[in-house]
Amino acid sequence: MSATTTTTNIDIEVLKTRLRATWMDGNYDYFSRFMQSSAAEFLDRLNVKPGATLLDVACGSGQLALMAARRGARVTGVDIATNSIVAARGRATSEGLDARFDEGDAEALPYAGGSFDVVASIYGAMFAPQPERVAAEMLRVCRPGGTIAMGNWTKEGFIGKMFKTFARFIAPPGMPAPVLWGDESVVRERFGTGVSDLQLTRVDYRFNYPFGPAEVVEFFRKYYGPTTRAFAALGETDRVTLRAELVDLWTSHNLASEPGRTTVDAEYLAVVGVRV
Repeated sequence: MSATTTTTNIDIEVLKTRLRATWMDGNYDYFSRFMQSSAAEFLDRLNVKPGATLLDVACGSGQLALMAARRGARVTGVDIATNSIVAARGRATSEGLDARFDEGDAEALPYAGGSFDVVASIYGAMFAPQPERVAAEMLRVCRPGGTIAMGNWTKEGFIGKMFKTFARFIAPPGMPAPVLWGDESVVRERFGTGVSDLQLTRVDYRFNYPFGPAEVVEFFRKYYGPTTRAFAALGETDRVTLRAELVDLWTSHNLASEPGRTTVDAEYLAVVGVRV
């Protein structure tokens, strides 16, 4: 069976409704502010020129798009979660940035073909349930000669291990594993002949929190929608066990030498290609 096999036999609209509710849970705007350095490093690799048009797919509260806007790009962000779009618009307004944010689906982007110089997604579009449609839509709205870029967690990296921990407690949602987007061969297959000069580089993102591993787990549970939902779906015994396993995972990977801090390297696949 191909790694790009689409969603299993499940009502896609029901699944998307569940996914939307999941991403609207917690507080992704607050959660993502601890990941600013990752977005900045990702954007630096793209060398986006002032005046370029950039689409941030599955933008959350606009982390990547807002950074690009501060550098002079003309940005648009799109996300399935209403509250994230509201937060992104508020952040843009408060900074006086010329940025547009739309509620929309990464699998059916509400833009004309060839509208953007750069189409990017960092830890976002990888979670959509029909990856072939995501790839096709990113290609469709990017102008020929433009840049396609993604940052996708890998199966082998820390976040992949965290997802594996959750999978022991929560049934799979009936869609291809998001971390397949972190596999070079799968990315090549999904974008196919739509891109040239495809660069696939495994990069470490460094999580750096000013609190210990147990508090990091609580931070994820409180503010990161998928974790919030996972804990809420479990009985008390499984919640306690899951929490303990996650604390052990963060503790065993913690590089911080001082108490009360957590520093963990998490591998992702940086994807950059030229739209044909």
